[in-house]
Amino acid sequence: MFVVVPALYLFALFLYLFIAPFIAALRALALVSELVWRYFRLLNGVLRLRTPEFVTIPPYRPTEELAHRNYFYGPATRDLRQLLTQGRRLYARTVADAFRAVSAAQFSAPTTHRAVSVPYGLTLCAGLGAGAALGAPLLALLLGLHALGVAVLAAGARLTALALRTADRTVMVLRGLPRGILCRSCYERVPYPQYDCPRTSCRRRHVDIRPGTFGLFRRRCACTERIPTLLMLMSRDARLSGFCVHENCGRPLNPDAGHMPELVLPLIGGRAAGKTQLMAAMVKAMQNAAENGGPAVRLADQESSDTQQLLNEILEIQGHTRPTGKALPQGHSLVRGTGRGERLIHIFDTAGERFVNREETDALRYVRAAGTFVLVLDPMAVDAFWTRLDPTGPHVDRTLASTVDPEDVFSRSVQSIRTMGTRLDKARLAVAVSKKDLLTGRPALLPDRPDDSDTIRDWLCEQLGVRNLVKTMELEFGEVRFFCTAAVADEAGRVDPSVPVLMEWCLSE
Repeated sequence: MFVVVPALYLFALFLYLFIAPFIAALRALALVSELVWRYFRLLNGVLRLRTPEFVTIPPYRPTEELAHRNYFYGPATRDLRQLLTQGRRLYARTVADAFRAVSAAQFSAPTTHRAVSVPYGLTLCAGLGAGAALGAPLLALLLGLHALGVAVLAAGARLTALALRTADRTVMVLRGLPRGILCRSCYERVPYPQYDCPRTSCRRRHVDIRPGTFGLFRRRCACTERIPTLLMLMSRDARLSGFCVHENCGRPLNPDAGHMPELVLPLIGGRAAGKTQLMAAMVKAMQNAAENGGPAVRLADQESSDTQQLLNEILEIQGHTRPTGKALPQGHSLVRGTGRGERLIHIFDTAGERFVNREETDALRYVRAAGTFVLVLDPMAVDAFWTRLDPTGPHVDRTLASTVDPEDVFSRSVQSIRTMGTRLDKARLAVAVSKKDLLTGRPALLPDRPDDSDTIRDWLCEQLGVRNLVKTMELEFGEVRFFCTAAVADEAGRVDPSVPVLMEWCLSE
């Protein structure tokens, strides 16, 4: 009996040696499977569920930046670090738990005789050792693939952002805005506006929404509202409210700014020279042309619309506007044309007092963006006009004359414009001789052909005695054209024919 039992036990152990490798292999496979399953559970918890038990790095807080970061501009690297940290812990904990469970069940407190539990436990330990040896490189491979994917996609995100920025920049250049959008309040160029979140309950202001850290095609505000990152992605109905980025300004930009080419048209002239009425007549002329089948015209903002409505009424009653306020002007803006032919036009009507003082003209930085200038020349501001006036003829109200010499206005304006870096030899000048309507019935006080530029030029030189001024204009500017204008409208709202001709020449650059 004492010999048979040990012999049978040894024989059983011998037979067990043949099946032990299979048991060990199964246990190794089970451990590897458990490691992989726990890794994917960890992956789901870190990447999708944001399970607190897997958070080892403080989470990104979007309120600090007003917007959620693009995943591949930081959060992906943060998640990868969490996976590495948690992956090491997962591996050590899973393997240790497996060995601890085998030790407790087969060695410390076996439920069967130790003659059975010990060999079985040793087999399981061998399998666990093999599984641990296989699981480590497998987890490293999974983590390595994840790291490679993050690196490739992060590089792709940056290249995509660069391509989108380049495309947007190219579109801006093609629209004639290589240095950005003109702020009609501070006259500085805005490379890219700030934008408010479109959600009314949020209104966080985003400084730079271009593709990058906080989104490629869309930026996700901290309130979860999605904002287009490119001007070319904003449809007409989805255009955001842009704001100037300069510290001392921050004023709202025109909603159409950046979406079409811009034309800046400064009006230069002394006090009471007729700049405001001429500006109103020019806009009215474009509106009349649109009603007759010409290019469509719409005022670009509510302020411009309200101002033009008031000025139209003054034109139609052939009244006179009050002097322009001395405060820095905000551009009178309108959009002309449709589709690809749209242009945003800013007409700047500046108080005549600003053209007398050098320090005042230096503030008019909008001239740096202009290629065409309009000099409003009041003939009644020239002394020779009154010496040629026949006292016995129809009365001319001298109180309507400008009190500033056109030569003084022109010389000071040209000095300031040149100081600001504008190439006058590349610019054009329209000389609008104003108040033709006040001189009707006095042919001696008007050019023989008020619609001919050369005739008006000769009249200014010979009759009005401003030859030096005319010569200076032609020396300073690359092209000079002369117009004789009347900023009035008839009962039907049609402006004087001289104004549409002037406007079309100014817009033909």
